[in-house]
Amino acid sequence: MQISTTWRRIAFVFLPFAAGYYLSYLFRTINALIASRLSSDTGLGTADLGLLTSVYFLVFAAAQIPIGILLDRFGTRRVQSVLLLIAAAGAGLFAVSTSFLSFLIARGMIGLGVAAALTAGLKSIILWFPRERVALLNGYMIMLGSLGAVTATAPLEHLLAWMGWRQLFEILAAATGATAIFIYVVVPERGNVPSIASTPTTLSSVFGDRRFWRMAPLSAACIGSAWSLQGLWASPWLTDVEGLDRASLVRQLFMMSIVLSGGAWLFGMTVHCIKRRGIGAETILALVAVLFIAAEFALILRTPLPSILPWSVVAIVGTATVVSFAVIADYFPPELAGRANGALNVLHFGWAFLAQYATGLSLEQWSANDGHRPVQAYQVAFGFNVALQIAAFVWFAMPWRRSIASWMSSILFFKPADVSYAVESVGLYEDSVILLPADDDAEW
Repeated sequence: MQISTTWRRIAFVFLPFAAGYYLSYLFRTINALIASRLSSDTGLGTADLGLLTSVYFLVFAAAQIPIGILLDRFGTRRVQSVLLLIAAAGAGLFAVSTSFLSFLIARGMIGLGVAAALTAGLKSIILWFPRERVALLNGYMIMLGSLGAVTATAPLEHLLAWMGWRQLFEILAAATGATAIFIYVVVPERGNVPSIASTPTTLSSVFGDRRFWRMAPLSAACIGSAWSLQGLWASPWLTDVEGLDRASLVRQLFMMSIVLSGGAWLFGMTVHCIKRRGIGAETILALVAVLFIAAEFALILRTPLPSILPWSVVAIVGTATVVSFAVIADYFPPELAGRANGALNVLHFGWAFLAQYATGLSLEQWSANDGHRPVQAYQVAFGFNVALQIAAFVWFAMPWRRSIASWMSSILFFKPADVSYAVESVGLYEDSVILLPADDDAEW
């Protein structure tokens, strides 16, 4: 009976939302594949292409807070299905657009339409599955969704060999509309899991939490930058700096996407295992940041390594949302899950927008030679991003320095007067969650 209930939850809750997130990831990364065709067909410059691609992130980020509130109030099924219909309309408009403004509007509609794809899936996991399985299922959700990035490489390249990108977006519009209807019809209703925690379920309780502001800048700086790089700028770098031809480019993007999908599973398993041993997910986030910064330095300094190695690290970091949302799940109760995840996603996608557009503006300052920009242009653009990530890491590490000082003081039997404990206990929410039986308030 228990096995039957678990598989029913997977089939009617987990997989429908994973399908929505798959489409979200596909739309996010597809411009890296069609960038050259889009530029040649429409005459878009580098800065215009950067803005067109990044407006997805801008609208996505702007919608996160309202969507978080809507998810907490009206449920994941209704919100996700309605928004995916908007994404379908945006994909249809993109397929028939001829002016930059119409492309911009269409891309913005797509961004709005898939803005709840991840947060709706994560909230549904919190509501329907045991708390100790949340991090693992988050990893599986992002792994399956990131297959959209895999699809947006070699598979779609083969498809584009016998159809245009406009026809491709028509197909995506139909598939997105069908997914919206599927979610609305198949996914059951489920109310919020109640909590006896005394913390008010308002947005201010998220933004007023010091732990959130300690972790969020580092998470946004790393994950948003990784999305920006893989979603658009990996392709020009590999072409201009590495000198790859079209076939080699698509092959490397495909390999990066495979690594991306595997990274989500790896993060989910890692967080699941370390939390069972009482280790916080913040430790994994710090290690991810260090690895990401090192990989970017390897690219900027042109170290004698196969380019697939640092770019694979970039791809993996794009799935570190598994780690960040595991941290959020520890900080806040389930009835705040939509708002808390949405608040963090604002920073993720807001940073991705700024990084993607600013990189395009920076590259535009160098003139292209035979259609290729010099390596110095990319070094400057990427280097500025890395500097901001280092600053975010220092901000994140400051409480750890105080914790180390406190530990050293306890060893020396001396406690300085100015030691402050900036890292608050997360036990309040963990101890106050009440999990309901699977079918208590479900309408299957």
